[in-house]
Amino acid sequence: MPSRVGIVVRTRRRPDFLRRALADISAQTFRDYRVVVVNDGGVPDEVEAIVAASDVRDAVQVRHIAEGEGGRCIAANAGVRDAGTDLVVLHDDDDRWHPEFLSRTTAWLEGHPGAPAVAVPTEIVYEERRGGTWTEVGRAPFWAGMQRISLGEMMSVNRAVPISVLYRRSIHDEVGWYDESLDAVEDWDLYLRILRTGEIGFLPGEALAFWTQRPDATGLDANSMFALTEAHAADDARVRDRALAEWVGREGEGLPLYMAALQAELKAHVDMRIEEAAGRLRADIREDLRHEIDSHQPFWSRLRSLRRRVGRR
Repeated sequence: MPSRVGIVVRTRRRPDFLRRALADISAQTFRDYRVVVVNDGGVPDEVEAIVAASDVRDAVQVRHIAEGEGGRCIAANAGVRDAGTDLVVLHDDDDRWHPEFLSRTTAWLEGHPGAPAVAVPTEIVYEERRGGTWTEVGRAPFWAGMQRISLGEMMSVNRAVPISVLYRRSIHDEVGWYDESLDAVEDWDLYLRILRTGEIGFLPGEALAFWTQRPDATGLDANSMFALTEAHAADDARVRDRALAEWVGREGEGLPLYMAALQAELKAHVDMRIEEAAGRLRADIREDLRHEIDSHQPFWSRLRSLRRRVGRR
């Protein structure tokens, strides 16, 4: 009988992170899974050795992609296709889960057969390189207080990350695969397409997913959101432009043109108000400084008063 959940681990020349990810998966209380490790341009023998030494080796299949032939989306699509399971989740090599992530999310989807996916609260875990290892130095909630996955909010900015979303493999048959023309934001693009078909569930409460961030890291150790900043901005605009083009093709350019004009008018109004407020602030600062100087240097205060009287004659 095939496994219930497919876990796709994208990795690229980060052996320490891959070891940690496989150990994290082995700590899950839910055991009906298979793991597809997608080696995106790394050294095959190194990846195979790490998998062979892990506690989940019997549940792992390794897919090797040659250097220059992969990428984030290609790796994701290859892993999901290879998994062959009803449910799938991307567990990138540097992220982590609460031990009950899979048990709670699979139970929710079993209880909501019409839902395409479910997400969980997420914590950002900050790490720094210390003594040759990555050490946790702080945590912060990712979108604190979030109670649901909203299409309106998702259209503004991505409010979920791959480590936090378990979804049905069949949704790809309906909305398509990860867009291999993108270098980043592929998860956000997929969530937008899923939300056109139905709601993504959400399990409020404690954090069950942990998104690690290393703002100071460079090279292969860096997070995509930092290492691919320009790609994120470019692909964000590409996704929005593509959706706008679809709208214009159906409805015409009237409403977008009107909204663009309103946006420009609002920006001009805000800029004017900011400049006015800055002018008042500068005047207040000058007046406060003058009073401060007068209270400590009465000679200069008397001199200014004398100059004003002379100037009026």
